[in-house]
Amino acid sequence: MDFVAGAIGGVCGVAVGYPLDTVKVRQQPEPKYRGIGHCVWDTYRRERLRGFYRGLSLPVCTVSLISSVSFGTYRHCLAHICRFRYGSPDAKPAKTDITLSGFASGVVRVFLTSPTEVAKVRLQTQTQQWRPSASGPSAAPPMCPAPPAGSVPGPKYRGPLHCLATVAREEGLRGLYKGSSALLFRDGHSFATYFLSYTILCEQLTPAGHSQPDVLGVLLAGGCAGVLAWAVATPMDVIKSRLQADGQGQRRYRGLLHCVVTSVREEGPRVLFKGLTLNCCRAFPVNMVVFVTYEAVLRLIRGLST
Repeated sequence: MDFVAGAIGGVCGVAVGYPLDTVKVRQQPEPKYRGIGHCVWDTYRRERLRGFYRGLSLPVCTVSLISSVSFGTYRHCLAHICRFRYGSPDAKPAKTDITLSGFASGVVRVFLTSPTEVAKVRLQTQTQQWRPSASGPSAAPPMCPAPPAGSVPGPKYRGPLHCLATVAREEGLRGLYKGSSALLFRDGHSFATYFLSYTILCEQLTPAGHSQPDVLGVLLAGGCAGVLAWAVATPMDVIKSRLQADGQGQRRYRGLLHCVVTSVREEGPRVLFKGLTLNCCRAFPVNMVVFVTYEAVLRLIRGLST
């Protein structure tokens, strides 16, 4: 039940949050953007609404599997821990049990998400478009010399599958798992925070005499859990985005530590929190939808099975 409910909740969450995710991913590797508004305007000016949905097809196809694995792993780990410690999988877990299960969920999902994250980041940061050779003020990006008529290059990646195939061909299997070390640090700690904060908030928002919070409580707990998780995840998310986008053109970073040191030296410690505001603004509605859908599907399946 948890695998099915997690899959449906994840798809609904992606549908809500993807445009803001595109803005976040473009803003993090690029120092040229002065802020969220500048990034949104520049993306819209160059690519219109379609630019905010670059690379969407791959997350939609894979997020159901990834979200299913996340929620399913969390529940199964929690059940095994409770059985081992208390003798029953239905025993009330301690906060430590929830944290460990959430961490395990984040670690497991890295093996599935790394290739899709590479493709998503490459497509989202790819701003080249197919353009006619006619002249005009937007025929070439600023600071770039205008190419000769009829020789405007198209985008390097034509879609998610083409991007994955190109990365595998040019950079090997390691290219598909580029930034996975940062992804591991990001997801392990953030998912521990995610499930722990959701459980604590649900307990606080459950009315007296009830075993579960109402819909409003689930919405609030899910949204706040998402914000807290992204507050923990953002520093490693910045590094992950930079490492994964680094395959386009000349490479700047030799690895995780080099990327951290270079980024902080060039742009200051604040760079590690680049996109934090956007992450939190996106996380609240996305995770409201994820958890309310997850809980609704669980209740529906339980109702049908009884």
